[in-house]
Amino acid sequence: MDKNSEEFLQVHDMLIRYSYSNVKKVIKNFKHKLGEGCYGSVYKGSLRSNNEVAIKILKQSKALGQGFISEFATIERIDDVNVVQLIGFCFEGLKQALVYDFMSNGSLDKLIFLRKKIYEITLGVARGIEYLHQGCEMQILHFDIKPRNILLDKNFTPKVPDFGLMKLYPINHSTVSFTTARGTLGHMAPKLFYKNIGGVSYKVDVDSFGMLLMEMVGRRKNIHADAEHSSQIYFHYGCTTKLMKAKLLKWKKLRKRKGM
Repeated sequence: MDKNSEEFLQVHDMLIRYSYSNVKKVIKNFKHKLGEGCYGSVYKGSLRSNNEVAIKILKQSKALGQGFISEFATIERIDDVNVVQLIGFCFEGLKQALVYDFMSNGSLDKLIFLRKKIYEITLGVARGIEYLHQGCEMQILHFDIKPRNILLDKNFTPKVPDFGLMKLYPINHSTVSFTTARGTLGHMAPKLFYKNIGGVSYKVDVDSFGMLLMEMVGRRKNIHADAEHSSQIYFHYGCTTKLMKAKLLKWKKLRKRKGM
């Protein structure tokens, strides 16, 4: 185990530390898998207190060791009703895990087409993103705001989780530099498509939040791979195309009325 990482974790001892063997017991030896992402898999478990938890088992890689420390150091200081709460962790060399409160209503993508509490949910997501941008010691850019990454607790209170792609930078900085794209197609800001990204700001998360709103209001997934036309593949591009066509039609009618 990296000596510096271990010293860091011993100093930051506010959270419960679990052994890897205990983690396996809690999740009943990987019995109930909730999902999988590029940084690891999430499993449902139950503590001795009968409290249900979601445990993210990170992929075994030396390169992810510092990523774990970065994510841990950030999340342990977060305290907001609309951001997922970290309650414990495991760090045994390449065996790393993060323990969160379990969200009984799952992710927003499973309920995206429902009208239930749509205002409260979108407002809660917005407040969670605002907290990451302005409520912490460091600004936190999430880079992957999408329905699948918004969790709902038993009261349908939305929580922003999954900081695998996050980037931290000082509050007084307006931009942060990047050389590679981050995020999910259909939700990432258009600026992140370009090869030479340069400086980006919190607005990339605001763009992604806008895509999320379009999905909820339009009741249609942002990505439709089987669409007939390329402009229909991404919902927001399709909306832009329709808007331009409507303006063009209006302009033609106006010219016709004036006899031009």
